[in-house]
Amino acid sequence: MEQLRFIHTADLHLGSPFLGMAGLSKDAQDKLKNSTFAAFDRLIAYTLETKPDFVLIAGDIYDGEDRSLRAQHRFQQGMEQLARAGIPVVLSYGNHDHLSGKWARFELPENVYSFGPEVSTYSLPTPKGTVQISGFSYGERHVKRAMIGQYPASDGEGYHIGMLHGSMDGESSHAVYAPFTKMQLISKNYDYWALGHIHLRQVLNEQPPIVYPGNIQGRHRNEQGVKGFYDVTLSKQSTALQFISTSAVHFGAVEVACSGFAHMNELLDVVTERLMTFTQEYSSAAVDVTIVPEDEAAMELLGQTDTASLLETLRETSEAIEPWVWINRLTIAGGTGSEMPAIGEKLMEGMNTWELSDWKAVVNELYRHPKAARFLDPLDDAAANEVLAETEEYLRRFLLERG
Repeated sequence: MEQLRFIHTADLHLGSPFLGMAGLSKDAQDKLKNSTFAAFDRLIAYTLETKPDFVLIAGDIYDGEDRSLRAQHRFQQGMEQLARAGIPVVLSYGNHDHLSGKWARFELPENVYSFGPEVSTYSLPTPKGTVQISGFSYGERHVKRAMIGQYPASDGEGYHIGMLHGSMDGESSHAVYAPFTKMQLISKNYDYWALGHIHLRQVLNEQPPIVYPGNIQGRHRNEQGVKGFYDVTLSKQSTALQFISTSAVHFGAVEVACSGFAHMNELLDVVTERLMTFTQEYSSAAVDVTIVPEDEAAMELLGQTDTASLLETLRETSEAIEPWVWINRLTIAGGTGSEMPAIGEKLMEGMNTWELSDWKAVVNELYRHPKAARFLDPLDDAAANEVLAETEEYLRRFLLERG
């Protein structure tokens, strides 16, 4: 059979709120807020330029179950562009944007096929022949049961691709949804498994390919590295995966070795220079900085320094860097650093994984209170995100100070 070429992407998380960066300039905040859209635009631009046979989107197109108008509009516009170019799209919805959410619906163009809540198989006509694609969308947020048993086995005739938004049994980096084992996927005799849900890019199996493309834009300090999607060339004999970067903002880590410094301004200059080099390579960035003192002079200088004050000063000195860079966290190797207690770190990491709907659920009882409710303004998404950002920044500072 003639080889296929398609785009495999997942976890777009359009409209994702970025919390804990209240000190950023307005321009940088806007760029961060728009970064998922910028990454999506790069995905669409690449697809239009290279004209693959089709596009697969394996879940979590939107960040929340109450899909924002802006996110839906941008996605619909992107699909319209692909429709005009004659490029079909097959998609599923995941735990973040499940089918039970409440939203004002946008009609997607006819080139887009969306899976329903039960596993089904869609026959996609292409110039290379008909491709069978099996998958499902989350009917509700928590799909804890294994869905893999509902996928039909392939007879080996033609191409058969599986789409699954879920996690391998035993996975600990994300909440376990629609669990599966590698052997269960292999047993279906599919030519390719297009996975979603895990934000770390990884290939679980070479033949048949079982692939997570990761998300197209990092959303917090636990999602470091270059993000993007795969351009896949598939034949019955082999598969070629080409990773395409889309990150508009890069979450990463910078280590700065220090020695021979007698004055703090020398240290500030070296760290700033290292940050400038980092942004020249990765563009706009949010980074964890580790300063490594390599001699007694550096250790003495840093030993006389309050780490929280040094972090604040470094943030100020880095404001002039273009493209912009934000220091998430500062650590002094061998010292106390700006790290918080382990319980605080776990709390902050947990906050990063919460959806807006989780936060709304927390305050839901207050808004239903017969006496308190009348004194509260409606909590729309924009106001809620602002409150969350301020809350996270306050909590972060509190935990660091109490370290």
